Amino acid sequence: MQRKPTMNDVARQAGVALKTVSRYVNGDPTIGPDFAERIRQAIDDLGYRRNMAAARIRPGQSAKMIGLIISDLSNPYFAALARAIELGAAESGYMLTIASSEENGPRHDRLVDRLLEQQVDAIIDVPPRAPGRPWRQIPPPLPPLVFVDRPADFAADTVLADNAGGALAATRALLDGGARSIAFVGDSVEIFTMGERLAGYRQALAERGVPLDDDLVVDTAHTTDEAMRVVLELLGRGRADAVFAANNRSAFGALRAFRLGETFLPLIGFDEFEAAALVNPPISVVTQDIAAMGRAAAGLALARLAGDDAPFRTVVLPTSLMLRGSERLLPIA
Repeated sequence: MQRKPTMNDVARQAGVALKTVSRYVNGDPTIGPDFAERIRQAIDDLGYRRNMAAARIRPGQSAKMIGLIISDLSNPYFAALARAIELGAAESGYMLTIASSEENGPRHDRLVDRLLEQQVDAIIDVPPRAPGRPWRQIPPPLPPLVFVDRPADFAADTVLADNAGGALAATRALLDGGARSIAFVGDSVEIFTMGERLAGYRQALAERGVPLDDDLVVDTAHTTDEAMRVVLELLGRGRADAVFAANNRSAFGALRAFRLGETFLPLIGFDEFEAAALVNPPISVVTQDIAAMGRAAAGLALARLAGDDAPFRTVVLPTSLMLRGSERLLPIA
């Protein structure tokens, strides 16, 4: 295997001191243009790449790396969130390393430890449903930390969406369409976002004097297939006259159940999904500005890296209800 060129090789090729090459690769603007051009040319000729892993262990040096832990990269919501954070970090010259906790506390802990061992400059974290070790048990110092999508029991900057408000608006719209037995179908309410959406759903029912039926609240739909089975069961029992799908997977699962059961109920989902615009009528959804959430999380982390020592902030971004017709009982083609 061919030996990787080193900084010493660059110094010999350029005819300059090793210290001058070190200053160049670390962005020192005071190097004379002649020396800078000779070093640049030597780097190009040799194919030299800076050892960022070594840079991390030198005092005052940074790998320009931010770690992101999300719950499930296969979920389009989290993929879009990761992309927005990546773009925000790149604007300041930072790379993003991404890992999925799969909602598993011990796995999340291992990922945190790995990022800390790699000495990332900051960590952006979506806390898992099943929490493992509390952040306060991790010995300091910690890099700048931002929680996104869900809060944690630890003092840090946090970016959230108005989940309760979005669910409140969605349930009101179904009630306005004449529904009274509205099923709540979603993932575990141990997840902060699900708990908030259930609270908004309950508030809307209470406002209209509609009794809460616990049999219509299902929080075991972790996947699209599970959501489909849940809705098929609800259809078979004939108890529900509308469905509030508390995430995109539940909404898609409900659509599949409607087709299999040949029974179509008013439906509103939380979060956009690709199939929403492909049926008739298109599916009404509560939308979050995922790009804004990602930009906000990246911005808070970058501000801390730049020296911001203001009190920790919690940013709550609004949601929007996009009514497309599926909130009323209409045939779906």
